[in-house]
Amino acid sequence: MERIDAHPTHLFKGHKIRPGKPYPFGATLVPGGVNFSIFSHHADYCVLLLFEKGAPEPYAVIPFRGMFSKVGTNEPEWADFRIGKVFTMTILDLDHENIEYGYRMDGSSYPRARHGEPGIYRFDPSQILMDPYAKSIGGRDAWGVVPDKSDPYQHRSRIVFDDFDWEGDRPPELPIEDLVIYEAHVRGFTRHASSGIKSSMAGTFTGLREKIPYLKELGINCIELMPIFEFDEFEHSKYDEASGKWVKMNYWGYSTVGFFAPKAGFAATGRVGDGTMVADELKTMIKELHRNDIEVILDVVFNHTAEGNEYGPIISYCGIDNPTYYMLTPEGYYYNFSGTGNTLNCNNPIVRNMVLDALRFWVAEYHIDGFRFDLASILSRDPFGAPMANPPLLEALAFDPVLGKCKLIAEAWDAGGLYQVGSFPAYGRWAEWNGKSRDTYRRFLKGDCGMAGAMSQIIQGSPNLYRGRGATASINFITCHDGFTLYDTVSYNNKHNSANLEDNRDGANDNNSWNCGWEGETEDPAINALRRRQIKNAVSMLMVSQGVPMILQGDEVGCTKYGNNNTYCHDNELNWLDWTLVEKNYDLFRFFKHIIALRHAHPILRNGCHLRNQDWKGTGYADITWHGTQAWHADWNGNVIAFMLNGSYVKEGYDEDDFIYVAMNMHWDALPFDMPMLPPEYQWLLSVNTSMPSPEDIFPPGQERILDNQQSMLVGGRSVAILLGRKK
Repeated sequence: MERIDAHPTHLFKGHKIRPGKPYPFGATLVPGGVNFSIFSHHADYCVLLLFEKGAPEPYAVIPFRGMFSKVGTNEPEWADFRIGKVFTMTILDLDHENIEYGYRMDGSSYPRARHGEPGIYRFDPSQILMDPYAKSIGGRDAWGVVPDKSDPYQHRSRIVFDDFDWEGDRPPELPIEDLVIYEAHVRGFTRHASSGIKSSMAGTFTGLREKIPYLKELGINCIELMPIFEFDEFEHSKYDEASGKWVKMNYWGYSTVGFFAPKAGFAATGRVGDGTMVADELKTMIKELHRNDIEVILDVVFNHTAEGNEYGPIISYCGIDNPTYYMLTPEGYYYNFSGTGNTLNCNNPIVRNMVLDALRFWVAEYHIDGFRFDLASILSRDPFGAPMANPPLLEALAFDPVLGKCKLIAEAWDAGGLYQVGSFPAYGRWAEWNGKSRDTYRRFLKGDCGMAGAMSQIIQGSPNLYRGRGATASINFITCHDGFTLYDTVSYNNKHNSANLEDNRDGANDNNSWNCGWEGETEDPAINALRRRQIKNAVSMLMVSQGVPMILQGDEVGCTKYGNNNTYCHDNELNWLDWTLVEKNYDLFRFFKHIIALRHAHPILRNGCHLRNQDWKGTGYADITWHGTQAWHADWNGNVIAFMLNGSYVKEGYDEDDFIYVAMNMHWDALPFDMPMLPPEYQWLLSVNTSMPSPEDIFPPGQERILDNQQSMLVGGRSVAILLGRKK
């Protein structure tokens, strides 16, 4: 039986057309054709342009309103393919695998702002506009290939055919408290020549997939990918005539072109120019990560777009409906809470639905396990920039059924000064990058006095910030892409960003770092040994803290950016993981493996709820107790802290574990620590002692060393010791 909706109602220059369906927005494959649907509140003119893939000129320009030929009689007839504010039509018999499409729009009754000048409306019917819902975007198909700036349509909407075989893939759905997150950049992870990945696949989704055994060996069960939505690596790029190279690239990618399309330049198949192949390559990577019980979190940027301010290019949103998509002053300037020129109008209902549609799409089509929202506080602002008490977008995300099992993580601040760490509207769902934990870890690590009290909060998952939300509201980290690496945190007092060509003005100045006595690289063995110990101290602090730990790609092998704390623009070895470091710094890698395995092995280190500091089960010991060099006597004003976890309180008392005692001595000299007395049938075993050189710094599970002295131990200066209290 032939479907009636595959029959055209009108013809336009030989193209078969019938009225479209407004939902879903975007280009959707339907029986016999493609349904095109795009919203604009203020446009009254819209045409669809069809290109052969890569062609500079369209082969068809089809208006949504105008004179068409009626099928059957061939009589001219005025038709208006629009429902409400949605332009929509179905074009039949398209070769959808070999076309690209775009739109031209105008609002003839509205004044148009000229380039570089403020204005509410930026209609320009000479511009070809990318579909905001494009599932694939051409124009930057292979990373680093210099684009043709004369091309009138730089970022091209493409159609994706969904025929991927997931082979029964299901997201791991790991409890968030069990995660050890690894923040990584797709290109930077395997682009280095030492990665061992075939050159045509280095720096791609396929390259990352081949390194899954490394992540497994390290103990990672969640990878958080820096932006993979389509962006333009040549945005604001600079060419150096002297070297003949591009010296500044948009490497990190925090400048989205399209929210539904993966970056083609991250795919080994990108050069083919086929969006379906790019999508399949990414899906294959995710499927394989899931097979290895590794979840995938995407770092998503909904706070602004690549269109920039009034001087920026018209790519899509501002040419379709500027006042809908962006926050504007009454004069037509862009509010800039992102620090990059414009701010997406996230709580406008249209934009809010676009964000929801995008996230649902990534969960449903790509099986993504969670999202980290860049500058998420912007998502809580109203159209005029004021923080909202009950932001509808954040609430909708928290209660959305499709996102019901996703991890939602906020970077709970923005560039407009809205800092919401501990107060982000959470609706029982949201976790936060705990920027205060980063600062506290770093200050304690370098030996600042008076930090023990603040550290006690971080160790507990920051109940002072997240009371009522549980420990898992806190994503703990010491380093991330933004700032020093861990090696540089212990090797530099100051930032060294001259390579960014901004006179060292960019990047944060308050790094809370300490160079261990020498700025930068040194051959001094004592300083280098101290730095290695400080790295081990740092990751130990992170892994014994309640909450969810996150480590930065390469910290586990001592990666350095030579003091540059803002490498956003470098597509070179400053950002590429040097895999020779795995062998060179194997003791660090080995230590990271051990301390992560220790966390996985002991659920008392990762409770979902906050500990109570009480013996509410009557075991004779509180769930957590605090100590100093003397047992039961904490010194909150010094640079020393010790604590003991009672394994009887795992999972609110429903499970059992060892006792765990941790002594952190950030004093410069060794100090004797008295351990709390255990029940008679228990004894202390040594698991970690960072003051000892490798391999005596760790004892693998089951091989922990029984301490000869069960009452006290000497903890080296700037060292961490971890003991297990286990039945004899």
